[in-house]
Amino acid sequence: MRFTCFLSFGACLSLLACAGDDVGTSATETSSDSAASSTSQSSDPTATAATAATAATATANETEGTGTASGTTTTDGPTTDATDPTTADTTTDPTDGTTTTDPTDGTTTTDPTDGTTGGGVLASDCLFEDYINEDKLTLDYDQFSPKIGGHCKGTDHQEITDIERVVFLGDSLSVGTPPTDAQDYYRARLAEALVERFGLTPPNQLWAQVNLLDGVPLVQESGDFAACSKWGSKTEDFADQINDCLTQDTWDKRTLVVITMGGNNMASIAEEGAAGKSLAQCQADAAAAVDLMRDAVEWIADDQKFPNGVFVVYANVFEYTDATSDLASCAAAKLDNWENPQDLMDLMNEVNESYLKIAVDTGTDMIFMRENFCGHGYRADQEDGPCYRGPNQENYFDLTCIHPTGKGHEVIADLFTAVVDE
Repeated sequence: MRFTCFLSFGACLSLLACAGDDVGTSATETSSDSAASSTSQSSDPTATAATAATAATATANETEGTGTASGTTTTDGPTTDATDPTTADTTTDPTDGTTTTDPTDGTTTTDPTDGTTGGGVLASDCLFEDYINEDKLTLDYDQFSPKIGGHCKGTDHQEITDIERVVFLGDSLSVGTPPTDAQDYYRARLAEALVERFGLTPPNQLWAQVNLLDGVPLVQESGDFAACSKWGSKTEDFADQINDCLTQDTWDKRTLVVITMGGNNMASIAEEGAAGKSLAQCQADAAAAVDLMRDAVEWIADDQKFPNGVFVVYANVFEYTDATSDLASCAAAKLDNWENPQDLMDLMNEVNESYLKIAVDTGTDMIFMRENFCGHGYRADQEDGPCYRGPNQENYFDLTCIHPTGKGHEVIADLFTAVVDE
């Protein structure tokens, strides 16, 4: 069986987002292995790349100035909307802050004002507290009522236990890039932590290395680990990676899937918007990219395919401008700024909010990579910037503008480890 879905993201958000252009290639590079339509199965999304392109064009023509779409997808078979009052007995009372049960029909009334699905800390309570100008980053995760981990490094929707196999999907962030040493890549650091926690067979040393000609891990499978990520990948490349690393013969293993994807989509959007592409078309591209991310997460998170359990943890999309939209702040990017830079930042926020909503809707988890890198980029010294943390902050981005330094990889590994542990 093969994964089939319409994969075409354009995730305008990463403004050049880190996630992974090939070293020495342009930010708009698209992997040569584009997502091809293949034999459908009852659990596969049925939307096609052509459908995504049509939807994106329609959005550009009809919704000038609107934000990203909600990411609704179509699958083979009946669908259930967890928020549809016709299919669930859960109702919300915004007035009194209580949770009650109606003894006459068992209906549960839940107050969403605590900001989490399980109660506890709000994202807004902890996520921006290190920013001196914390009210300037207008990012609203609380609207989706996620359950935030006590560490505030990501969500806490899954109890990740008894893992037997770990799979890495995504872009150059999950492959690793020179000049950072292979042992410092977040993938290698996280693998070491997971070996200790779950008693897994560790990968060999070649698994952490990079095939510099093809931009992929030197060894795809080693020990209890697999890595199908590739330099320059976009969300439309999910199908090929899933087909390579999540074959049906592996579905009986209790699996953890780790993903970084969307940065190259956002890099392309940032570049094309600077070159004059309309805001409406950029928004449509971003919405299509979010839809592809949703399709991939929904497909993987289907317990019917993984009878012994599957868990998904993915990163949101970061960028090097510290939420200033100053694309020229890193010389190597060679990008002009948008005519209205705030449009780009608004789009970046909308995409990351949509990523968070995917985690809430699917019961998977997202790490706050963007927020932890913000204030450690190329405008970290801008005192009135949204993510200003004070003077002399370490830069987590290397000279390519879009890839992490060794310290950046360490931070990413820590974020993933914290979410897995809690």
